[in-house]
Amino acid sequence: MTTRILVVQELKPLLGDAPVPGCEITWFPSRGPVPAGDFRALVPLVATPVGEDLIDALQELKIIANCGVGTDNIDLEAASRHGVLVSNTPDVLTEATADLTWALILAAGRRLKEGLRMVERGQWSGWDPTLLLGMELKGRTLGVIGAGRIGSAVARRAPAFGMRVVYTARTARPELDAALGAARVDLHRLLGESDVVTLHVPLTPETVGLLNRERLQLLKRGSLVINAARGDLLDEEALLEGLEAGRIAGAGLDVFHGEPEVDPRLVAHPRVVTLPHIGSATEDTRRAMAALAVANVRAVLAGQPPLTPVSR
Repeated sequence: MTTRILVVQELKPLLGDAPVPGCEITWFPSRGPVPAGDFRALVPLVATPVGEDLIDALQELKIIANCGVGTDNIDLEAASRHGVLVSNTPDVLTEATADLTWALILAAGRRLKEGLRMVERGQWSGWDPTLLLGMELKGRTLGVIGAGRIGSAVARRAPAFGMRVVYTARTARPELDAALGAARVDLHRLLGESDVVTLHVPLTPETVGLLNRERLQLLKRGSLVINAARGDLLDEEALLEGLEAGRIAGAGLDVFHGEPEVDPRLVAHPRVVTLPHIGSATEDTRRAMAALAVANVRAVLAGQPPLTPVSR
């Protein structure tokens, strides 16, 4: 009997026509309906909702191999109840996402959006000693909320810019403390001390709205807010209020509440850099993510544990 697998069609250019030899592949759009049937594996993207109804309909399912590090699109409890394994693609996207985070820090701190618009619109009249004065990073403090793989990679880049690092984490990161002179602090202290605050926690029921109005009001005046994790970690309305009040100097956002829809006020705001969720968007990384998702499928169908299982 032929083993049937569901794979999002957006991965086809990265995987080719037959990513799992000997298996029949059904390609489906990540934001469209998922076909029902006797499929043994499902490879979705982070934009593909995988709820209990779908898991229940795919009664032969053995593994959901998410192509992405986050799994907030998957009902993990339902997968567990149905005996379906879940895997993700950590590690392979860490460095690319950390690089993109620093691109946002630099773009927001040095007001690149305003500069680009000025030149594009023919509004630049020449060099001026007070034109678009931004934040110099040397001697400033970087606050990393969530020093996991990506957060730690972001922190490791900070010394190159002369920045001190504070971070939050469930457990201490002695390697960061030793290498960077970093300090693990609570969230209240991090917000009050940091000139740049960057989010790197997973989206869970406990972290929805983590940076809400109350916490954003704790920010050091003139700080930057960076989010390349998940849009729902940040209260966008409260962010806009902070920007308008001058408490927040700028923001760099690669993710949004309700994406791909984006609040037009964020897009239009001169101090907010907005990107279309491209944290891991390098050719090497996206190919590695797709390959790892498929490797998890191959392992499970061969009777082995997934290479990168998601624990619950």
